[in-house]
Amino acid sequence: MSSRAHPPEPLDFFIWTVEDVGSWLEEINLGSYRLIFKENGVNGEYLESMSVFTTEQILHFIRRHHMKWGDFITLCKELRRIKVACLKGEQRVRRPWWAPSCLSVVFVKAAKRNRQSRVVSLKLES
Repeated sequence: MSSRAHPPEPLDFFIWTVEDVGSWLEEINLGSYRLIFKENGVNGEYLESMSVFTTEQILHFIRRHHMKWGDFITLCKELRRIKVACLKGEQRVRRPWWAPSCLSVVFVKAAKRNRQSRVVSLKLES
């Protein structure tokens, strides 16, 4: 369990730690996968990379994490929901919890640039 009181913010999912991913899994009723995701080091960067998985990689992921098809579909829908929220600008930009406050401006600017590039990739996926 993450030491922070608040769940991870969706906009920042690409910088989520393994613990953040676990908290998110609990929120979307997939908490039974929390331990195996942690054991396999699934963090936000890994979740982000899933959008370009091949069929073979998807099947490997499902087998490795012992997921049911319905749960995998739920996972993908929830990831898509987060991306759409980012596209619509519904999430505020903030520095990661682990970054020193003196670097806030740097992280916020990087997150805004990252949001813009993700918006472009979302439009291309549609």
